[in-house]
Amino acid sequence: MEELIQRVAMSTGIDAGLAQKAIGMILGFLHKEGPADEVGIFMNAIPGSREAAADASTGGLMGMAAGLMGGGVMGLGAKLMGAGVSMDQISGISKELFAYGREKAGEDVMGGIVGQIPGLEKFV
Repeated sequence: MEELIQRVAMSTGIDAGLAQKAIGMILGFLHKEGPADEVGIFMNAIPGSREAAADASTGGLMGMAAGLMGGGVMGLGAKLMGAGVSMDQISGISKELFAYGREKAGEDVMGGIVGQIPGLEKFV
């Protein structure tokens, strides 16, 4: 997980703490919204990913605000922006996370995830 956090931080210019938080939010979203088999393979390929998703799922006020804005990719975007991530950074984080996923879990797994979550293809 540390390698992924550093890659995201370096490619987007955000600090490692925010990178970790954003990655956890995205992983939690994928776990909730994505196809269970593919997401399971993906998360198993990245040690620490389940813990990162669980840590980010506490929600708080940001989670409540995202819930009011709706679910899906738009709700995730609202939650990430509420955490201090810009739209450009969201795109960079997503692209880096999915590139890492392709390296670790394979193109078929990541393609299956993207294909099952409406709107996700615009960010990866």
